[in-house]
Amino acid sequence: MSRVEQFERIRRDARDEGLSIRALASKHKVHRRTVRQALADPTPPARKVPDRVAPVLGAHVTTVRAWLVADQQVPRKQRHTARRVWQRLVEEEGAVVAESSVRALVAELRREIGVQVAAVTVPQTHPPAEEAEVDFGEFRAQIGGVWMRLWMFVLRLSHSGKAIHIAYANQSQESFLDGHVRAFERLGGVPTGMIRYDNLKPAVLRVALGRQRLENPRFIALRSHYGYDSFYCLPGIDGAHEKGGVEGEVGRFRRRHLVPMPQFATLADLNEHMAAADAKDDYRYISGRAETVKAAAARELPGLRPLPAGGPFDASATLSCRVDAKARVCVRQSFYSVPARYAGRRLQVRLGATTVTAIAEGRVVAEHTRSLHKNTEDLQLDHYLEVLTRKPGALPGATALAQARAAGTFTRAHQRFWDAARAAGGDREGTRALVGVLLLHRTLPVTAVQAGMRAAVTTGCFDPDLVAVEARRHHHASAGTPVEVPDGVPVDARPAPSLDRYDDLLGVGA
Repeated sequence: MSRVEQFERIRRDARDEGLSIRALASKHKVHRRTVRQALADPTPPARKVPDRVAPVLGAHVTTVRAWLVADQQVPRKQRHTARRVWQRLVEEEGAVVAESSVRALVAELRREIGVQVAAVTVPQTHPPAEEAEVDFGEFRAQIGGVWMRLWMFVLRLSHSGKAIHIAYANQSQESFLDGHVRAFERLGGVPTGMIRYDNLKPAVLRVALGRQRLENPRFIALRSHYGYDSFYCLPGIDGAHEKGGVEGEVGRFRRRHLVPMPQFATLADLNEHMAAADAKDDYRYISGRAETVKAAAARELPGLRPLPAGGPFDASATLSCRVDAKARVCVRQSFYSVPARYAGRRLQVRLGATTVTAIAEGRVVAEHTRSLHKNTEDLQLDHYLEVLTRKPGALPGATALAQARAAGTFTRAHQRFWDAARAAGGDREGTRALVGVLLLHRTLPVTAVQAGMRAAVTTGCFDPDLVAVEARRHHHASAGTPVEVPDGVPVDARPAPSLDRYDDLLGVGA
């Protein structure tokens, strides 16, 4: 029975039976003071919290307070923690006390001297289409059979909570800029106000006084291209609450869609999975909201500023790379092939978040998918064909050939043609015939070249020129469409060809 119920019974007996205070105390087995309290007020008085004396720590309160006050004059990383206070009390003062008791005392004293002040945040309201937040989050995944540490670029609209997540192999500036470009394209517009950032190196070169920042020129160009403003949070943990929406979004998405750790063949496949997860999240409810993210986004997205008419921002970095003796350029400690004729020259290389493009005389001469690992080689067999024409013996052990086989561009049809050509004309001539056929891929479709190789194996003639003839015949036969002549139109309406006009031109008839 609660004290309120007890007070009610005492008051009822006093009202209905007219019992005295002594009788009421005897009947309900309470002190007469309690009876008087019940008759005076139906609500029991609050229980008093006794002031207990700390028999062990009481003698050390002054010492601990002095340590904490002195901490204000020393670097933050060398101040007393609650555990260190406990250790010193045990070692230097001979106190026999539990660590938990010391922790409670330290917390109380810090509040007393104003060191530990409870952080108070101010609730915010974000109008539609005005603000967004950006952050990078780390996670692990298996890509192509290798466990990797990856980074997730996140852009979250502050009003609706709709977020875009994109995985990258690094936190480089190319990834940072490319994340903005792809996120804006998927949203179909740009926030009209500002985007909040922490002090990421791709955006901030140096943190100055207050909110002042020395910004990266490439990031300034991106911001100017899309026409929005940036807001930088305070450095460290103090600024995390200033973009708490995206901070929480990183952890939520990682727990919801990246557990268990994902396994995909390529980074592109992982990003398709994450895009599907974003679409699924459109139907979730954010805590405290009565509508789904999709419903809120439907109200917000039409208000975004349209994408620039000039097209997306070029997020790639421009490098100058020298081509080595193996017809490779080294970019971020990975090697990529270019046509062998550029060996020894310096080329312009456009390094994007996912691509590496080599340019010579203003023309693209090679394009590769950016490697996810260091000290790797990405070689295209086509880049070495002119060399292999002179050195056919280098083809069987060529790294480019092994990679072409793994990628499926060097097919079983190529291997059958090569085997048959070597059996008929020897290794050297058979390999040269294969190289000649591989050169046909630059001008003819794959299916046409394969048809030419099949015809060569059938007839036993492996001359690349004859393979080209058969490939072109197959290509024209499959590409051409017959022209129907309407009824009543004579097919021989044109006059027979004559050289009379040429005679007139040469003056033969004069």
